[in-house]
Amino acid sequence: MSGFVPGSASRGHQTFPLAARFALRELRGGLKGFYIFIACIALGVAAIAGVTSVSRALTEGISREGQAILGGDLAFRLIHRQAAPDQLAYLEDLGDISRVATMRAMARLPENADREGNQALVELKAVDAAYPLYGAVALAGGRSLDEALAQTDGIWGAVADPALLARLDLAVGDTVSLGRGTVRITDVIASEPDKLAGGMEFGPRLMVSDAALPGTDLVQPGSLVRWHYRVRLNPSPGLEALEGIVEDARSARPDAGWRVRSRANASPGLQRSIDRFAQFLTLVGLTALVVGGVGVANAIRAYLETKREVIASFKCMGATGGFVFRIYLVQMIVLALIGIAAGLVIGALIPFAAAAALDGVLPVAMAANIYPTELGLGLTYGLLTALAFALWPLGRAHDVPPTALFRDIVTGGAKLPRKRYLLATAVTVALLAVIAVTLAHDKRMAGIYLAAAAGAFVLLVLVARVIMHVARRLPSMRSTELRLAIANIHRPGALTPSVVLSLGLGLTLLVALALIDGNLRRELTATIADKAPSFFFVDIQSQERDAFEALLAAEAPKANLQSVPMLRGRIVSLNGIASEDFVPARDGSGWVLRGDRGITYDATLPENSKLVEGAWWPEDYDGVPLVSFDAEAATDLGLKIGDQVSVNVLGRDITAEIANLRDVEWQSLAINFVMVFSPNTFAGAPHAHLMTLGWEDDVPVKQELALLKTVSNAYPTVTAVRVRDAISQVNDLVAQLAWAIRGASSITLVASVLVLAGALAAGHRSRIYDAVILKTLGATRARLIIAYALEYAILGLTTAVFALFAGGLAAWYVITRIMDGSFVLMPLTAAGAALIALVLTVGFGLIGTWRILGEKPAPVLRNL
Repeated sequence: MSGFVPGSASRGHQTFPLAARFALRELRGGLKGFYIFIACIALGVAAIAGVTSVSRALTEGISREGQAILGGDLAFRLIHRQAAPDQLAYLEDLGDISRVATMRAMARLPENADREGNQALVELKAVDAAYPLYGAVALAGGRSLDEALAQTDGIWGAVADPALLARLDLAVGDTVSLGRGTVRITDVIASEPDKLAGGMEFGPRLMVSDAALPGTDLVQPGSLVRWHYRVRLNPSPGLEALEGIVEDARSARPDAGWRVRSRANASPGLQRSIDRFAQFLTLVGLTALVVGGVGVANAIRAYLETKREVIASFKCMGATGGFVFRIYLVQMIVLALIGIAAGLVIGALIPFAAAAALDGVLPVAMAANIYPTELGLGLTYGLLTALAFALWPLGRAHDVPPTALFRDIVTGGAKLPRKRYLLATAVTVALLAVIAVTLAHDKRMAGIYLAAAAGAFVLLVLVARVIMHVARRLPSMRSTELRLAIANIHRPGALTPSVVLSLGLGLTLLVALALIDGNLRRELTATIADKAPSFFFVDIQSQERDAFEALLAAEAPKANLQSVPMLRGRIVSLNGIASEDFVPARDGSGWVLRGDRGITYDATLPENSKLVEGAWWPEDYDGVPLVSFDAEAATDLGLKIGDQVSVNVLGRDITAEIANLRDVEWQSLAINFVMVFSPNTFAGAPHAHLMTLGWEDDVPVKQELALLKTVSNAYPTVTAVRVRDAISQVNDLVAQLAWAIRGASSITLVASVLVLAGALAAGHRSRIYDAVILKTLGATRARLIIAYALEYAILGLTTAVFALFAGGLAAWYVITRIMDGSFVLMPLTAAGAALIALVLTVGFGLIGTWRILGEKPAPVLRNL
């Protein structure tokens, strides 16, 4: 302790630089005892920096390839109809244009093909000669797209996704029926530059020339076909100038009814998914940091315990409590910076590793790079977390005299730190929460997540105290091992708070995610499957409707049929406010305003709906247009009865007044719409019909496929969607997402394991004393192992019970309140949580105990 003598210990001389000198000198002895501290900080920082960097790399990749993804600098989309001549002239004045039509259709094998699955739903794409304006369609055979789609011997060519060939057992050169026409598969699609712009797909891609489309008769008045007009600007402007052109296009043709996008927003759906997933993973990383913060507190508390004599010496020589605090604060910051540096290095490398691992898997190339802003965010989170959990244990040493520090191991050190340290801790935690919520994509969800994490943390502290209180009040057990285990749970300096906190948060998160995943699967595979119809039939023309319904009634006499008129439109304004400028009442609830919505009209209240406010219009109503709105969507948007809603349908803006609100049973997958209009609203408008078919009882798959074949052959222009296939596809997507979430969430469990190991290591010294004394008094190694195993098993089971309760509550809230589903507690999930807790606590506990029991008694007894 050279450089510090009593005469220089006055308050004025105990400066921060002097404290830093002492702190760095003490660290010359190495980092022993702080490896868990450093690992916890590094893990959380790496998770946050890595996730945000990967998200940025994906976003940059989308932006860099925005022209190819969108198919142009600008894209104008219309539904049901093509651009009018004046609109087309306006687009041609902007630059080079390409027209693409997309729709769902049925691809069928020739009628003489005797196969069980002889038809398949496809995502049809009809392109013109200018397609693609940017990028290129790569074909497996190496030929050009124009050559592959050309007409030969009176049959138009087509290129297909490999999945379609596998599904229909096709080969290049085979023909398939498409609507009322026939196309020949001439090549296989290897890559499609604008695939991401199409959104979710229910079938494989089939691409044809737009010249082949009229011969299929698929495009009829009211058919669900989307027309995309891509524009290449010459020269290509910067992003700011591009947004100005977008605004001009909207204001120059306000009645066009088109949806305008620029290359800066090439794939909004994918971008939203990336943002939300990145937010979730960032919160998981933050949870890992919070769990690791418990390890930080444990490590500092254990370190200060070994420094009792040093602190006592400082104070005896005149050091103030503030000076002691500054010494160990500097040490903590240095150690935290070591962990943060390691985490930042790992986080900076993660985008490069992800880009290499996902090469060829993602539809867009990641722009792997080192992103200083994202790394800075990881540094900020890491430093604030370290401070939040270090200030409390460091602050306790401020005013405690040397004698009390010597007694701390006996008394348990329950004294709170000074108010300044309590306030600093609270401010640091609040700052962490503000940053997390401010930077979140969905601030409401981020707030709920952080509130739940904070509540779980507080509850775990209370649970630990309750466990100790109950253990203290239990009557004396006859079993020596059990009596010793219970005593270890509540004794001064017990490991109970550390173990419960270490495992509790990690297990709670895992249980919540497992239950959410399980309930979503149950809804998809059981509840929805039981209620859902077997088929959706789309694009039934008005003149075909009665005959089509008669065919279904004859082929499936015991099935339930439902039919409604259907149009597509998009909301352009609410109460006179443009949808682009409208701010929903709830964050993240503006999904109704994005894209096109299915709409219908009806004289009576539809099935699967319940009127909750307002009245339904009379069957012969002929006044101003009225609309019935989904109650939940109206609440999210802040709408009420009497408000005005304007939608663009078939190029016309129609304004209707909200007459009533209704609850919709979306889980049934029956015909449901957010908006149902009064019949007079669309009088005379061309439209198609939507029909569903479902059986009360399960029917064999063969019967479903036979019906599908009959309908497809009789009405080739009608698109049939088999619900079982759609559910299976969504279920596969949920499964992949669930595995990704579980893998990411395992970061929290790893942090929990690290903290648990640190907690057990922190109690190593006191356990050695206990084991030596007990062995001296005649306890055998086997008896001590049983006692310690019982102690760890009790703590593990108790923590698992809490995790099940807290995780179940969190999952119930997400499923019932956010996703509006039904919740069921799953016993296997509970058993899994209990098993994980037992394996970790008993396993790590016994590993440490085995080492403790091997200590020689003599050296320990001499130092007592």
